[in-house]
Amino acid sequence: MCGISGFIDSSGLCSPETLLRTVDAMTDSVEHRGPDDRGVWLDSGLGVALGHRRLSILDLSPAGAQPMHSHCGRYVIVFNGEIYNHRAVRAQIEAESGAIPFRGHSDTEVMLAAFSQWGVEQSLKRFNGMFAFAVWDREVRELWLARDRMGEKPLYYTISGKAFLFGSELKALRKHPSCPVELDLRALALYLRFGYVPGPWTIYNRVYKLPPACFMRLSAAELERRPEVNPFPGSGSGIVPRYYWSPIDVAERCAAEPFSGSEEEAIDRLEVLLREAVKMRMEADVPLGAFLSGGIDSSTIVALMQAQSDRPVRTFSIGFLEEGMNEAHHAKQVARHLGTDHVELYVTPTEALDVIPMLPAMYDEPFADASQIPTFLVSRLARQHVTVSLSGDGGDELFFGYERYHACNNLWDTVGWVPRWMRALAGRAVAVTPVHALDVTLSWMAPFLKKHGRVDGSVGQNLRGVADVVGLSTPEEMYRAALSHWRNPGSLLSGNIEPETAYSDPSVWPKGHDLNRRMMYLDAMLYLPDDILVKVDRASMAVSLESRVPLLDHRVVEFAWSLGVSMKMRNGEGKLALRQVLYRYVPRSLVERPKMGFGVPIDAWLRGPLRDWAENLLDESRLKSQGILAWRLIRKTWAEHLAGLFNRQYLLWTVLMFQAWLEANKREA
Repeated sequence: MCGISGFIDSSGLCSPETLLRTVDAMTDSVEHRGPDDRGVWLDSGLGVALGHRRLSILDLSPAGAQPMHSHCGRYVIVFNGEIYNHRAVRAQIEAESGAIPFRGHSDTEVMLAAFSQWGVEQSLKRFNGMFAFAVWDREVRELWLARDRMGEKPLYYTISGKAFLFGSELKALRKHPSCPVELDLRALALYLRFGYVPGPWTIYNRVYKLPPACFMRLSAAELERRPEVNPFPGSGSGIVPRYYWSPIDVAERCAAEPFSGSEEEAIDRLEVLLREAVKMRMEADVPLGAFLSGGIDSSTIVALMQAQSDRPVRTFSIGFLEEGMNEAHHAKQVARHLGTDHVELYVTPTEALDVIPMLPAMYDEPFADASQIPTFLVSRLARQHVTVSLSGDGGDELFFGYERYHACNNLWDTVGWVPRWMRALAGRAVAVTPVHALDVTLSWMAPFLKKHGRVDGSVGQNLRGVADVVGLSTPEEMYRAALSHWRNPGSLLSGNIEPETAYSDPSVWPKGHDLNRRMMYLDAMLYLPDDILVKVDRASMAVSLESRVPLLDHRVVEFAWSLGVSMKMRNGEGKLALRQVLYRYVPRSLVERPKMGFGVPIDAWLRGPLRDWAENLLDESRLKSQGILAWRLIRKTWAEHLAGLFNRQYLLWTVLMFQAWLEANKREA
């Protein structure tokens, strides 16, 4: 795991000293991603600079250092990630070409040999791993960028004049004097809705994320012509990402050719795939462990690790003293049953609150998933003992794990048959009825509303939570609303400037998918790479910890997509096949409980220890002077939360993380 950065500047105006000074600054800005070593490579005649910060995992010797050159001398690479099947790839290369004088046993060297053997694009199709890399082809003077299939590793880029910049994090790009730093209000609208900026957008105008499963190539000659950037995968001229593994094609094929075996055969096949995926991710020349929450996903990963290890696996969990927020005791029971070397830490509110000032720098752009706090804390705990940690992320999106999937289905089944105008009228009536009146008259609806409402609290509060959803036209619109923090970002930004995403654009939905498959697919394409994996990558890399995600092995993903929903959900309970694999290693009684998530009590903190911090960021004069967000609406929302009328934690945390990011970047500037 490492940090990469670099650029091509074809203006001809940069001296070798300027090139070196600039790439040094970009590279050192991501030192936390690779504290063990650093390196840069320049072609000053062409204005090419590559930088690398190394976190040594495989081949700790100098033979694994980067930037690394291919044996043939054609390619130079900076690479972040792991190629888990590098041994098999190496064997295939040697079978075709004979013995190659490898300098060491790093996966990076195997990648370069693969490029020399098959070319970059064809090699990508053979790799099983998590990665983001840049490789310069010295022969044809082209730069290739690529990212792994599911988006575990980040890669940002921009073009400004005759300069093309890239890096593992936005902070690396910002160290280049040509990097655009203008706020993109379209991306801000998306952030206010989802709590993260979905790719290919970033918070900066004309700076983009390379989409997962994509590569991009750019020649020095092309850069001279100042090409246009189309950040959406496809075809055309200019700088355009292209798929080497098309998610929509794979999803459509899996739907058209579903797994046809029995349920028991499906569980057997899933276990085999997961065992192999876990085993491949246990290779390291440094200490290795796993996050363990005690839930289905992490318990499955740890169980398969321990089953394939000749010593106790190191596992890590954190707990909170607040009632209803703690899963540490469940993790401890699972660890005891499996015989792992378990470490747990109970975190005080003060320790958790101390993380908040770090978040703007850690995440580089506004990011409002509050579980970023415990994710950082458990990463910091693990890093005291290991350098690599496996996690169970991806299980919810692949195996129907989110409660919102059930809620959307049930809500649509309940109200979808009612004409839309009637549903919309009922929703508006609820919206203007005082909460206390709803509580009195509709107390009998409490069980239903608790199941389908977005907010916690009384019957009236829950009913208000679904009032503006029931009038929507389709279940997909309902689902998008259920995912939304601010359901109408235009109310905060004085205009409807929100771009389409896959959640709202049917043209990018796979054919042959019903609502259930569609919800999981869309989450895997947006929520997973741009929220869940961003959260884990930044939190772990902030403490120089490599995180690996076995459930996102592309073979596991493809198999999960080939399973019908009946093999994932039954009687309102998701993850059926995954649970059955786990039950072969862990008693059902240790893991059967309601899903809790990995959260912190933001709602209470905003009324308590975070109140002064929040009040400062939401100050009326501050909001007015910034002139970005609708200050009256924000102040009203803040007052409602403080008064206990509503739980507005999602809305407020989204605004607060933007305000904190804005303040941190103002100071940096």
